[in-house]
Amino acid sequence: MTLQAYDWISYHAATTPGKRAMFDLASGRDFSYAQMNDRVARVAGMLRDNGIMPGDRVAFLCLNTTDVMELVFGCWRVGAICLALNFRLTPPELAYILNDSEASMVLVDAPFAPLAEATKGLTDVAHWIGTDGVGGESAYETGLAVATPIYDYHPQSLEDQCLLMYSSGTTGSPKGVIITHAMLDFTASAAIRLGASGPSDVSLNNMPLFHIGGLNVTALPSIWIGGTCIIMRMFDPDGTIKAISNPDLGITTMFCVPAAYNAMRASAEMESADFSRITLALCGAETVPEALIHWWMERGIIIQEGYGMTETAASGAMLLKSDIPDRIGSAGRPLMHSRIKIVDDNGQEVPRGTPGEIWFKGLSVTPGYWRNPKANAESFTDGWFHSGDIGIMDEDGYISIEDRVKDMYISGGENVYPAEIEGLLYGLEQVVEVAVIGVPDERWGETGCVCAVVKEGEALCLEDVLGHLDGRLAKYKQPGHLHLIKELPRGGTGKVLKFELRKAVPGMLGSAD
Repeated sequence: MTLQAYDWISYHAATTPGKRAMFDLASGRDFSYAQMNDRVARVAGMLRDNGIMPGDRVAFLCLNTTDVMELVFGCWRVGAICLALNFRLTPPELAYILNDSEASMVLVDAPFAPLAEATKGLTDVAHWIGTDGVGGESAYETGLAVATPIYDYHPQSLEDQCLLMYSSGTTGSPKGVIITHAMLDFTASAAIRLGASGPSDVSLNNMPLFHIGGLNVTALPSIWIGGTCIIMRMFDPDGTIKAISNPDLGITTMFCVPAAYNAMRASAEMESADFSRITLALCGAETVPEALIHWWMERGIIIQEGYGMTETAASGAMLLKSDIPDRIGSAGRPLMHSRIKIVDDNGQEVPRGTPGEIWFKGLSVTPGYWRNPKANAESFTDGWFHSGDIGIMDEDGYISIEDRVKDMYISGGENVYPAEIEGLLYGLEQVVEVAVIGVPDERWGETGCVCAVVKEGEALCLEDVLGHLDGRLAKYKQPGHLHLIKELPRGGTGKVLKFELRKAVPGMLGSAD
């Protein structure tokens, strides 16, 4: 028997029509489930008016806005696949994703109109629809106004794809992660155990909705369960604290990356903050410093750390409140519907307490990468997904993350893959060879350090590096340090030993930049 996907919005509109579904902080727009259902119906009609058919890819290039949430559910209503675009990317990077996915439409938020204009000529996308993101006059609102609403849900199975998110690989080539209806249903059901989840939940959504964490840690699960989404245009520490402190909003659930929790800690607004209504404070994307967890604990907030990735729809492992403070430093135990094992280089499970690669299996795991059989063959064994992360599982089943995906590092919650940067830097005439590593950074958690060997008699400075990367690479990927080195450390096979660089370089940066 094939299990059918269901229209979450029409269900809540029928059962709790007057319940607040979404509130947009930037515009004050306030939508009940009945109103959201009507908006989604018009989005679906607009998509159909533009020739969007089941299976077509419809992208958004937007700051956080209720428009994005409507677009997601509007796509699903007509059987289309919603494609999330990172607005920090450059035109060539965006064009690669749009061309690879063969997208048919892009919803463009007003701040990114110039970016979209620079990208258009590099793609074959037929429709570019503008919005101001706050409900003002735009092509998007005009399209909704004239569309014939569609309230019927196009038949889809739980195994059908509904989202597409691109995640860069260690080769620097982005891979489209297929996300199905089943993945979202089962991750939402698993999330219920994390706290007192229910229709009374009110989540603050201030992490980017183009990220799996921003979209599927709080936003989609809130709608799935019939709760309320408070949408913040983008993270702002003062604004976040004020929103959480506002009793009229009644925010109970939040998700932030460690850098965001740290920014709030430094805000003067914390002196008068009221976090008493928060029942669930989640954190992910990178390891949370213990000192930061204890600082928030002293103020009554228990930060629950988790571990997941785009390929697991952000699900995987999570600490429960009862695990804290005893298990601080761990990423928790596997969530419901997620199986995790630690394996050696031959794919054999290792004894508890022994480091190895983390493999995932279960209903929250992607069925594969978009039109990429090579990546699928490399990433799956008997249905087990290879995370590329090194971890340890203790006797009680708790997971500790020992190292990151291959050589990736995380800057301000964004994954950065050194191979992409290195490939561009080899275009510098002065460079003989180069390696990029992540080093600690007070503001962003980590930033890039370029370790370069230059030609004899040549000079290279950080300004040269940044000038070369400008326009070719998103700002968050651009390195913060340059370390000149006589030769790169290599192993017997000739591979650069980045762990040696990570041990040696950070202490030298003060004099080597």
